[in-house]
Amino acid sequence: MSVEDALQEVLRRALVHDGLARGLKQAVKALDRRQAHLAVLNESCTEGEYVKLVEALCAEHNINLIKVSDPKKLGEWVGQCKIDREGNARKVVGCSCVAVTDFGEESEAMNVLLDYFKSR
Repeated sequence: MSVEDALQEVLRRALVHDGLARGLKQAVKALDRRQAHLAVLNESCTEGEYVKLVEALCAEHNINLIKVSDPKKLGEWVGQCKIDREGNARKVVGCSCVAVTDFGEESEAMNVLLDYFKSR
């Protein structure tokens, strides 16, 4: 299982267990209160201050940070889209920052991500 696949599964499980803080305001609140276990940031974010703030909060509170290249893909993973009858994502809204506050149940994907962070 790749790190990207593991991240996708962890985000979906966290969404089911209401453990996601989506967007800058919610994510920064979770990071500042030290409620987040993991932060996901979009690499193609154009706001420099936005990126600096999230990276600084993660570094200050020792919270793992992972970067994703595509905002639409991240938006789909965290449920910011409509699902049509065939199960395909439609009207996907891009997402630039997500904080995971509750992983839900333990899974192989979560262990893959934690091993990835230990090896860095």
